[in-house]
Amino acid sequence: MAFLFFSIIVLITLLITYWASKRTSTTADFYVAGKSISGWQNGIAIAGDYMSAASFLGIAGIIALYGFDGFMYSVGWLVAYLVVLIIVAEPLRNTGQYTLADMLAYRMSRKPVRAVAALSTITISTFYMIAQLVGAGGIIKLLLGLDYELSIIIIGVLMILYVVFGGMLATTWVQIIKAVLLMAGTAILSFLVLSKFNFSVVEMFNQVSERYGQTFLEPGKLYKNPLDNISLGLALLAGTAGLPHILIRFYTVPTAREARKSVVWAMLIIGAFYIMTTFLGFGAALLVGQDKITLADKSGNMSAPLLAEALGGTYFLAFISAVAFATILAVVAGLVISAAGAFAHDFYANVLRNGKATESEQIKVARYGSVGVGIISIILALLCKNQNVAFLVALAFAVAASANLPVIIFSLFWKRFNTCGAVTGMLTGLLSSIILVIISPNVMEASAIFPLKNPALLSVPLGFIGAILGTLLSKDTTSEESYTELYVRANTGIGMKD
Repeated sequence: MAFLFFSIIVLITLLITYWASKRTSTTADFYVAGKSISGWQNGIAIAGDYMSAASFLGIAGIIALYGFDGFMYSVGWLVAYLVVLIIVAEPLRNTGQYTLADMLAYRMSRKPVRAVAALSTITISTFYMIAQLVGAGGIIKLLLGLDYELSIIIIGVLMILYVVFGGMLATTWVQIIKAVLLMAGTAILSFLVLSKFNFSVVEMFNQVSERYGQTFLEPGKLYKNPLDNISLGLALLAGTAGLPHILIRFYTVPTAREARKSVVWAMLIIGAFYIMTTFLGFGAALLVGQDKITLADKSGNMSAPLLAEALGGTYFLAFISAVAFATILAVVAGLVISAAGAFAHDFYANVLRNGKATESEQIKVARYGSVGVGIISIILALLCKNQNVAFLVALAFAVAASANLPVIIFSLFWKRFNTCGAVTGMLTGLLSSIILVIISPNVMEASAIFPLKNPALLSVPLGFIGAILGTLLSKDTTSEESYTELYVRANTGIGMKD
């Protein structure tokens, strides 16, 4: 039954890819679906892109094993969309064309900014992709009995096929279908959990308290150091506005108004989903039990599928696992096209070829880039199989918050900001966040030099400081000349590129 559900989802997504491949002939088609996606469609696709394996598998697992601390992920990822709505969505749509670097290069020297922005995008996308592949490996191993390594390779090959042949149009519709399936599956699962407690959330929490103690419903089970909670919250809150695969979705709509609609639709869907992750996590802790969850996966990633099995038997387990599988396929496709676009459009076309690359060249390079990014992510995922997927994604958010958000904000709101500041800020945020992860308990365990599990508390300020110092220490003032033009265009859409 599990194999049947998986096969149906793969078949549907491959048919979508075939349909989209017939409609993907230009760079605009490949990168942004020809800017033909409506606001509500894009909102659902954003939700589908955002509600990843970390959300469905990882958060449920962390809540089931550690209680309240896991709920921090739900709250952080939901509230983060206010930053996207207020600061990023409309200006980004009005000032760019295909990638995040389009906006950054508007005022700056294009080559250095595009090169560093492409590096940042590929790094963040790879971090994020590793988490999805780890979740995919666990699910297929649980249901079909395939080796973890083989499972990851299967997912990796599929995600490369979607992007290479279908581009953004295929990716968008895979994400829309996945969002509908995920919301339906999560709603049914939440209903079944609440039915066990007479539809009383209070009763559910009372039973959690009786079984695991009141401390399970309080901070401190996972993050003993309060600064860890603050650092995680900062990463989740600020990271969303710097995630390349989310930001490029605002280029797929025809107008800035549709971009704003996208965010509102996405917030409604995402908000409902993250509320329900509470029921999944605590429900799994009570109805499945922590011992069984950790036996299936040490990091708790299989708690939601096991909860489905406990409540609905083998058929429901197969359905929920297939939904999780679709979730992973949709998200990794978005990540691959984001990374491929950064490599082909920013680095190849505008750095190596000085903007002289033809459309056919760009598409060819983007497809090669998709294959390269996919292979690297597969290899790294094979090395990270015992990590919780929500935790891995939180690291990607920390890198995005540290490297991308400072330069986005300063580009839009600081006239003095220049190329040196943008390059310094991105490199400082990128390198500091990665180095801090390497010397943190995540890698060095008991001998860690940096005490926090998430680097954002230090790396985000370093990203801002790097951008400020790089700007003030540089005498370059050429970027000031186009600031007014950028500001007006960002807020009105006047002069916006097609």
